[in-house]
Amino acid sequence: MSNTVFAAVTIAVAAAVTILIRFAPFVLLRGRKTPEIVTYFGRVLPYATMAMLVVFCLKDVRVTAAPHGLPELIAGAVVIGLHAWKKNTLLSIIAGTVCYMFLVQTVFV
Repeated sequence: MSNTVFAAVTIAVAAAVTILIRFAPFVLLRGRKTPEIVTYFGRVLPYATMAMLVVFCLKDVRVTAAPHGLPELIAGAVVIGLHAWKKNTLLSIIAGTVCYMFLVQTVFV
């Protein structure tokens, strides 16, 4: 099997599994009340995911060496402040990313 065919088959299988996983709850729970555990996970997992992302993003920050975590701290403050002000997650994430990239590429070189 050539690399192109292998890549195409791999992408097709991944797409099919993704579609199956996305549609399975609607097919399996059609007409029924949503189970309490699913409602609980829907309420709790977004916060847990965000907490894990924050830990992942800050795990390699060294506060003992220059720039002492300042780009991360400033970008994090931008995200928190903008989200508190506008209540728009996408805007907050994009602005924080742009702020961080600007700081590490121009200010803290």
